[in-house]
Amino acid sequence: MRIQHLSNEFDVIVVGGSYAGLSAATQLARARRRVLVIDAGQRRNRYAQHSHGFLGQDGREAAAIAAEGRAQLLKYPTVQWLEGAAAQATRLDQGFRITLNDGRGFDAEALVLATGVVDELPALPGLAERWGTSVFHCPYCHGYELMQGHIGVMAVGPLSMHHALMLPDWGQVTLFLNETFEPDEEQLASMARRGVTIERTAVRRIAGHATVELADGRALDMAGLFVVSRTHSGSPLAEQLGCEMDEGPTGLFVRTDAMKATSVAGVFACGDSARAAGNVAMAVADGAMAGVAAHRLTIFGAQAA
Repeated sequence: MRIQHLSNEFDVIVVGGSYAGLSAATQLARARRRVLVIDAGQRRNRYAQHSHGFLGQDGREAAAIAAEGRAQLLKYPTVQWLEGAAAQATRLDQGFRITLNDGRGFDAEALVLATGVVDELPALPGLAERWGTSVFHCPYCHGYELMQGHIGVMAVGPLSMHHALMLPDWGQVTLFLNETFEPDEEQLASMARRGVTIERTAVRRIAGHATVELADGRALDMAGLFVVSRTHSGSPLAEQLGCEMDEGPTGLFVRTDAMKATSVAGVFACGDSARAAGNVAMAVADGAMAGVAAHRLTIFGAQAA
């Protein structure tokens, strides 16, 4: 959707129209600030049909939550929405300019980056096709629905120990090492205490709903599988602006303070791109804080951030 007669100047530009961006823009809209939301339409959880663990929306279709949030936001007259990809962020003498892939530029006093992350999955045949339907990364988002069945953890390295030790609260866990690492004695003892089964035979592929086919010909049926994905930012804007980054267990994320301010005055970041791990509820909370902080900046200046 493109808005006719789109202005070029705004109080705040929000880059990213998923849960965090919608939440930030809503706070700003309710403060009657002129807001532009630029959205490339790539929600991280677009592969998952349902969202869980978000108060008042538990079990609802993930796309429906986002769609209703957008519809409610666009009822505010000071909000404009632009479907497109933000290619460049530039600091101006006063404020910032966001330039789209098509060359159009838009200026604002403050920016909220809610650009999300991209998941990088292991190159295991059949895994990517089931991402979000029977292969997951967040036990709190999807573990309960597996109904305490057999759960597989596809190891990508020692970090997969985190999944293996958490998931017994949701079912009977098998850790498929798949020749990625060998647990030490302490790790083996920890998993034994949690009732985790270790499978050392290499995985050939994932088939069916969540069937793990092994190199020796065995096929183990699972209610669901979990894997740690590497992540990278869904946009280069934070790095272009010089925002400081932190190294999380799965990749870099934008460093922010308690008010979601980045190291660059006037730039705020929220959602998955600005935390080591998250979910819809955390993204919405982050966005609300970023929106409030950006509003304060438009009143009091940089000292408010």
